[in-house]
Amino acid sequence: MKLNQADHQRTLVRVPVHLRQFVVDQNYDRYTPIDHAVWRYVMRQNRHYLGQRAHSAYLDGLRTTGIGTERIPRITEMNACLAEIGWGAVTINGFIPAVAFFDFQAHGILPIACDIRTYDHIAYTPAPDIIHEAAGHAPIIKDEKYRMFLRIFGEIGSKALSSREDYEVYEAIRRLSVVKEDPGATPEEIAQAEAELEQKVAAVREVSEAAQVSRLYWWTVEYGLIGDLARPQIYGAGLLSSVGESISCMREDVQKLPFSLDACIETDYDITKPQPQLFVCKDFDQLIEAVREFAKTMAFSVGGTQSLRKALQMGQTSTSVYSSGLQVSGVLSELEYDAAGEAVYLKTTGPTALAVANKELSGHGKQYHQEGFGSPIGLLADEAIPLEDFSDERLAEKGIIPGERVTLRFASGVEVAGIVSYIRREQGKVVLIGFAECTVRCGDKTLFQAEWGTYDMAVGEKIVSVFAGAADREAYETGTHQPSNIQRRPPVYTEREKRQHQLYQQVRDIRESEWGEAESERALLQVLAALEQDYPADWLLRLEILEILAKRGILADVQADIRQQLQRIGEADETVRSLIENGLALVAV
Repeated sequence: MKLNQADHQRTLVRVPVHLRQFVVDQNYDRYTPIDHAVWRYVMRQNRHYLGQRAHSAYLDGLRTTGIGTERIPRITEMNACLAEIGWGAVTINGFIPAVAFFDFQAHGILPIACDIRTYDHIAYTPAPDIIHEAAGHAPIIKDEKYRMFLRIFGEIGSKALSSREDYEVYEAIRRLSVVKEDPGATPEEIAQAEAELEQKVAAVREVSEAAQVSRLYWWTVEYGLIGDLARPQIYGAGLLSSVGESISCMREDVQKLPFSLDACIETDYDITKPQPQLFVCKDFDQLIEAVREFAKTMAFSVGGTQSLRKALQMGQTSTSVYSSGLQVSGVLSELEYDAAGEAVYLKTTGPTALAVANKELSGHGKQYHQEGFGSPIGLLADEAIPLEDFSDERLAEKGIIPGERVTLRFASGVEVAGIVSYIRREQGKVVLIGFAECTVRCGDKTLFQAEWGTYDMAVGEKIVSVFAGAADREAYETGTHQPSNIQRRPPVYTEREKRQHQLYQQVRDIRESEWGEAESERALLQVLAALEQDYPADWLLRLEILEILAKRGILADVQADIRQQLQRIGEADETVRSLIENGLALVAV
């Protein structure tokens, strides 16, 4: 069977099963000559400017990660280069949930949005694109300490608990990014998407772990500066991939603040606007230390009732870890509390799996527990020793013997009564006790009825960890969220636009060819005539033509005419004036 490109990517970089649903085909042939020209313009600008202002790994990183100036990179080529430093890359479809993005990085995989910004958004786009992901994120991965930081960040980020509101904000951001990059979108559609995002952001009641991690990621990986506070260097991908912001971020009106973990997680951001302040870290060691400190405050480190409540608000797959080592992975849907407000019983809804040490227990996967799972938390009444630490003799003394009927009363008031069918130990701890003809009650509330079948009771004095996703993610197969249904509309080009693509291709062919002077002049003049007649506002192709003429030292009078045309275009449209000026600065370079 022949693999498509997406399948080849998944095989080449060993994408975990639960993340494969986000991998898509790059479909390289769909990039137009204008797309390649947009890439070339941004990369020429970045190499010129960022060679002085970016982190020292940037320029060398472009080369060693398979990223050139002349054309959009093929992900297969990037993979071959990244493999030399133990990383890989896959193409994804725009924004994916943050937890999934972090999960890719935890596995040493760079997820790259395969779309490219439009000609109209050449300076900056709120949507992730191949310029941002490939030319922004990939080069700094060359630095060993930075790679370590990304891995550690990915590991904790993939475990961060989000909320239902977080996912609604994500969907609204994705919709806005798709609409803004859609040439066919109306002003009304854009306004509606912006209003929806504002509404979803306003509805967020509290900042979740995932939101805090996303903020930290934004102010470091996306918009981070490093080094001296007075003259920092750029390492954030959002700045490295934005022609406009990489220059404007160094102005005095953009406040430069010393990096602070607390400040980063407390400072929200707006993806649609330039950032009013940026944080400058001393070095990547400072970031590694900060992320490890933050990890200590997260639910996977803290556990307990507070962490369970966070998972309850998530509405997606999470894992609750008992002190016995048993891991319960599913959608947490209900908690029972004692008089002190401590959780004493947890319940999941839908497919649930049980694991120990991140390995699914045989016979306890999603198919067996397809309707959910419920179990008490805590000590038995009048017992100081946790049930998971009972010896076989102590179990027998308590009447917990396979084939015997027993009633277990927990200190919380939960009562489990039935016939013991099995006792399961893992790594020296009792992790599960099975019951037939079982009834479970908490006060007046029945939590399990005998007619429902075998009751598999988790054993554990307390919940020591709670995190997003499943414990054994390969066996569980699905992650915390599914790919969004919000998709970018395939571009439909008019005949006029197709002719414009052809003109861009002709100029590229001339630049890359060994044509003689007379033949080149004749072809370029024909393109210029078509531009003047049908595309009077196209500044990018005029720049490319001027670059060729200047480099070959031909048609000096035509060069002067093109410069005048570019000046008129810039005067008529302020949004492109600086882009033209920056392009002219490189004509002779």
